Amino acid sequence: MNPGQKTIQEKPSRQIPKINIGGTGISDITLEETMDLFDQWIQEKTPRQICVTPVNCVVWAHQNKALQHIYNQADLTLCDGVPLIWASSFIGKQRLRGRVTGLDLLPQYIARAHQKNYRMFFLGAAPGVAAQYQTQLEAQYPGIQIVGTYSPPYANEFSAAVNQKMVDLINAAAPDIVWVSLTAPKQDFWIAQHLQQLKSTINIGIGGALDVAVGKFNRAPIWMQKNGLEWLYRFLKEPRRLFRRYFVEAPAILPILLKQKLANK
Repeated sequence: MNPGQKTIQEKPSRQIPKINIGGTGISDITLEETMDLFDQWIQEKTPRQICVTPVNCVVWAHQNKALQHIYNQADLTLCDGVPLIWASSFIGKQRLRGRVTGLDLLPQYIARAHQKNYRMFFLGAAPGVAAQYQTQLEAQYPGIQIVGTYSPPYANEFSAAVNQKMVDLINAAAPDIVWVSLTAPKQDFWIAQHLQQLKSTINIGIGGALDVAVGKFNRAPIWMQKNGLEWLYRFLKEPRRLFRRYFVEAPAILPILLKQKLANK
């Protein structure tokens, strides 16, 4: 394996290899394997952090070593988007085997969680979104274990009191899974900072997946998802909000990848 493409494993006990993309380790795992691993971890009851990581997060992590450390220490750092698969191929010989987006993982694992009677908590999103999703899920899956929802007041940084309230609400509900929708990378910092206080097992940041789940936004057609064009569909829906993300921040990955590829040689 090329030196620039080496596996990143900062925790010796980690079972899933990570492929180095711009200094950030992206877990080489499929969606089905991710869900099977969640089942295993829930049985073990050891708190885990899972990050859902698109190109923008890799760029931010390259500029922010504290964030990069979180991604490299996370139990899973999932490939959120086909462009990261392309990036892994460009850098070296080892190609990521698949993408695992929050938009796919959330509904598919919830179906499994219902079958296995796992307890779930929704943290974040705009006021009312998580509660709306709970209502939808309870109608779709009678008996599903949604044990709590909470949308904190918007802030770039939460106060100590709000942070403690979130931890207390989660621990009182005793969920197996906490779905955290605080936007990236804020959600990743929050989970990392509070992981040791939480009694939940699966703690995963899912960005705007709750908004999509309740129908506030539609997903791109399947053919666009599979061909790495979901970003374009989202941009066309919200050009003003997403212009900087897709046309300023995301392209910054290109010189990072080129430098890494040259280093490989």
